[in-house]
Amino acid sequence: MPDLVTPLWLLGLVGLGSYALGSIPFGVVIARVMGLGDLRAIGSGNIGATNVMRTGNKAAGVATFALDALKGAIAALLAGWLIGPDAAQVAAWAAFIGHLYPVYIGFRGGKGVATFIGIALALAWPVGLATCVTWIITFKASRYSSLAGLTACGMSSIYAGLMGYLPVVGVLVVAKLLVFYKHRENIKRLWNRTEPRFKKKTAR
Repeated sequence: MPDLVTPLWLLGLVGLGSYALGSIPFGVVIARVMGLGDLRAIGSGNIGATNVMRTGNKAAGVATFALDALKGAIAALLAGWLIGPDAAQVAAWAAFIGHLYPVYIGFRGGKGVATFIGIALALAWPVGLATCVTWIITFKASRYSSLAGLTACGMSSIYAGLMGYLPVVGVLVVAKLLVFYKHRENIKRLWNRTEPRFKKKTAR
């Protein structure tokens, strides 16, 4: 029995719903709920977990990272469960775009690493897991959050190809190119060695 082709109108609805979910600016919401102020007026002004972490509230930063990852993962998993793998890829892509360009706050969103990891875990969990491990190792070695994100996202599509998850390679390639674009200023600072590091905790 041949696979049924998902109607374009249904994929369009999946895309719209996933974009709306991905557009939720959890960093802004958490910062306000926890009394940290308007995140867009703090530090780099970015709405992602790294900027939340720079407020000094580690719990808020971790919560932001988790929720930004979850919104991408939930969109892809729900679409895949209800409709199929093609819908899962559309949902993953739309949620990711929603995080980068959220409709709720004037299309000025985050840089996408957490949501990228979320969609990678949802589309192919071994690839997502390898991406997470790459982020952790790179961050531990360098203390650069940006370098960790760029390296992890950059390797993800290679992991997908090596592990045989060929249908998701295209999604990850385009998504990681957008991550690199959103990190273009970080890349310049890394090249010039002016990118700020996260300091290691010292024993008291």
